[in-house]
Amino acid sequence: MGMDRLPPFFALRALEAAVRHRSYSRAGDELAVTHGAVSHHIRRLEAELGVKLFERQVHDMVPAPEAERLAGEVRRALDILHGAMAGLRGASDRGALVLSVESQFASRWLGPRLSRLLAKPAGVRLAVRVDDDCADFVTDGVDIAVRLGTGDWPGLEAVLLLKERLIPVCSPEFAALHPIGADDDLLTVPLLHHTVYPWSLWFTPLGLDAPSPEGLVFDDSLLALEAAAQGLGVVLARSFLVEPALASRRLVRLGGREIASPRGAFVVWRGDSRKLGRIHRLRDWLLAEAAIERAERLSRASANSRLLAAGK
Repeated sequence: MGMDRLPPFFALRALEAAVRHRSYSRAGDELAVTHGAVSHHIRRLEAELGVKLFERQVHDMVPAPEAERLAGEVRRALDILHGAMAGLRGASDRGALVLSVESQFASRWLGPRLSRLLAKPAGVRLAVRVDDDCADFVTDGVDIAVRLGTGDWPGLEAVLLLKERLIPVCSPEFAALHPIGADDDLLTVPLLHHTVYPWSLWFTPLGLDAPSPEGLVFDDSLLALEAAAQGLGVVLARSFLVEPALASRRLVRLGGREIASPRGAFVVWRGDSRKLGRIHRLRDWLLAEAAIERAERLSRASANSRLLAAGK
């Protein structure tokens, strides 16, 4: 490494976090990356500096004196950056409140509600950034985010917005051609597979073996829903993405059973933000909209139950 070239900034952050936690896994959790990513950055630093920075001892990664010294300098540099950012936030507190959301949540849940949001105080001077990468609250200028996960982001406040449920859905035409009575009837019809939400989540609690993912396999939930809407099969759908299609009857659910997903949508923010009052207003509006959606869903379910009872 040349004298005038510094290592990548993220590698230095990874080093500082690993020294503080004495663990690559916990450092990765803090930085929202994998254990392997932290290990890669540390190895790269070791190669560039020509020194061993960590030694494994049982379950800990023990930092060498060189790593301790460098981590201390990185912490001081981060403190300077935090101070500079705090000054900028103070100067720009009247500027836009930056909300970061991932693309699928933005298009299916937030998008239909934007007109209501912009008419409320919570929507004044709001900038919405749509990005599937995990935004950094220090370096990316983000004030509040909606993140999909389990709710554990060290150093950040988080509150559950929507608990994901998984529901088998298909087109009305497909449902008419393939009557489904019991849950195991799903094993007899074409299934659409998702890499993150496999059918094993549905069948294993029933004591059934899920079919191997053959045919159409998706890593994009919206594309999987579109395939289902075209009558290509049944997909295990994420509740907050599929609700609009269920309400319009473009898709229908099969049976009354649904299961909890291990993931949910969380509102996330920094507790020390200078825009905390505005953040709380937006957080409260998002939570209120989620409560309205739950009430509407329960109302639809009740109405459907009455229709079914009347049909009998």
